[in-house]
Amino acid sequence: MSGLAESQPRQTGPVRGRPRSEAVERSIIGAVIKLLEDGVPLAELSIERIARTAGVGKATIYRRWNGKEELFVDVVRTAEPPDAELPGTSMRDDLVALLEQLRQRGLMTRSSALLHSVFAQMKSSPKVWDAYHAIVVAPRRRKQVAVLRRGQANGELRTDVDVELVNDLFIGPMLFRTIMQPNSALPEGLSEQIVDAVLEGLRPVSS
Repeated sequence: MSGLAESQPRQTGPVRGRPRSEAVERSIIGAVIKLLEDGVPLAELSIERIARTAGVGKATIYRRWNGKEELFVDVVRTAEPPDAELPGTSMRDDLVALLEQLRQRGLMTRSSALLHSVFAQMKSSPKVWDAYHAIVVAPRRRKQVAVLRRGQANGELRTDVDVELVNDLFIGPMLFRTIMQPNSALPEGLSEQIVDAVLEGLRPVSS
């Protein structure tokens, strides 16, 4: 089985019922990955089938996830690089760390046939895609915007710009290369190049 199953799932919210067991969660996520590796489409993965493969009861799964959409999101998060640890030394350094995580995710998606397939299937499943956006994408975006707001407060970023738009200016080039041009290069140092290029026109101008 792929090494993805050996990673620990990341907690995404309050947990109902008994305390979470990492061993049980690994077996459940491992079961989903095994079924996907065996060629079972995401749409055909029922909680009953996952429970049977993992050797647990359906109630064990529902105590940890509200439904298979949330479970699938945790499977993807297990495969992705961990969320970026922000150095906090400057807005520029935090932005580089955030973009570097995107670059690493892009490289991992390219190198993992399973992850690439799962993302493709997720996009054709509105419920799973919506869950991924709510649990993963939206919090990451809030984190990115918060870095920009701190930059404005600290005098590192012009205060007359829309931080939501500025966030797109930073993230857009990396997403374009990873999604729209999957064969384009994602070299080391790209995160720094993007951040510095955008900041060149957005730093406050001394009077």
